[in-house]
Amino acid sequence: MSNIKNDLALFNELVEVLISEEAENPVAERIAASKLFNTIDLSLNDGAMIDGDFKTLLREVLVATPKTATNLFFNQLFGGRQSKAVLGDLLAVMLNNSMYTYKVAGPQVGIEQEIIRQSCNLIGYGGNSNGTFPTGGSMSNYMGLIMGRDAKDPLCRLNGMSKPLIIYTSEECHYSNAKNASFAGIGKNNIRYIKADAVGRMLPSFLEAQIKEDIKNGGVPTYVNATAGTTVLGAFDPIDKIADITEQYNIWLHVDGAYCGSVIFSEKYKYLVKGVERSNSFSYNAHKMLGTPLTCSIILVNDKKHLHNSFSSDADYLYQTDGDDFNLGKTSFQCGRRNDALKFWTLWKSIGTKGLEQIVDQQFNLANVALDYIRSNSDYTLYSFDDAISVCFNYKNIDPTALCTALYEHQETVVGFGSFEEDTFVRLVTINANNEKVDILNFFKVLEAFVEKTPSLTKLEAASV
Repeated sequence: MSNIKNDLALFNELVEVLISEEAENPVAERIAASKLFNTIDLSLNDGAMIDGDFKTLLREVLVATPKTATNLFFNQLFGGRQSKAVLGDLLAVMLNNSMYTYKVAGPQVGIEQEIIRQSCNLIGYGGNSNGTFPTGGSMSNYMGLIMGRDAKDPLCRLNGMSKPLIIYTSEECHYSNAKNASFAGIGKNNIRYIKADAVGRMLPSFLEAQIKEDIKNGGVPTYVNATAGTTVLGAFDPIDKIADITEQYNIWLHVDGAYCGSVIFSEKYKYLVKGVERSNSFSYNAHKMLGTPLTCSIILVNDKKHLHNSFSSDADYLYQTDGDDFNLGKTSFQCGRRNDALKFWTLWKSIGTKGLEQIVDQQFNLANVALDYIRSNSDYTLYSFDDAISVCFNYKNIDPTALCTALYEHQETVVGFGSFEEDTFVRLVTINANNEKVDILNFFKVLEAFVEKTPSLTKLEAASV
């Protein structure tokens, strides 16, 4: 016990270092990948390291690691830090429960099930609904695909593929769909990528035309993946119109809301997933819009029998007490599974559903600040649209890949780039709800000042004209 107390004291000391470092240097000093192992001693050796040297090394690692919770990190589809969620995650680490049985998880099973029940209520799923916590958005999509496959071809689980199953998704979908088709035995060549409109939303008319073509050619339309928040533009596919088609042709509809599915908590923005109650499965990541620590992914299914049909398997050595509703391993892909629910529960419990709504709405508010600034400044070109938290733009026609790379390498700010159709642009993600208007305006100030003092970037612009 004394060792754990000492280590927790060290943890608190290091956290103080990290918080101070984030305030003083919001962007970590970059270490070139080629120099990493010569800069920090990451080697593992036969002998022990003395405590003082160990603490010094840990401090070096902390300071050098990219900082994702600061007001200059806009690069990924996550960012910021919700303190009550951090508290829950730290408690989950200390408790160290696996979530497959009630015998070893106890009340933590109830915590997970309460989150699932309330989430199902929010999207309008009925009394037969349920869900689980996969390892991330990619795994959520995979589970949705497996359930869709098994619903269409129930003997597949026993005999393997026996039908030419076809799956459909937007050309702007998450890249996990291609991997998942391979893993599921359906094959990447049996994915149909459906054209998107000018703002990145799947076109239902093209979807239906492709389904008809596949039926004519002997294919079996099986699964449609709709996206609530595409990776680049943050676009929402028209779920209601897609559901009209999937219901007509008896196709499983999964809504990948990993990025922006948390709009279900917002009265103002939940219209963006209108029709989600008609889907067969829906997923969202609380570690994205809701700011919990990585990872915290939820998949919900309209009829819980599909979770059991696709993922349940008996194991006498494991499931020894309590009923199936409390032995969560029977409806999850994994056996051993860390407790990802507690951190979301501590956040939700502490601030309420209204508090989660405020977190979501704040991200759209910040996006609107960025949009207003870009639209009022002729040096910028806007490529994105309203009601998205991905704000895509270019500045003074400078090559966005060069600009983003230079900003990162010079420790100015961390922001990425993306492409849609023929355009490549800077992608500013306003997902850190702890930011305020001043932080968004400061981002543009930092960018503009950096360009001003970096003539090589404007030379790139002139060379490209």
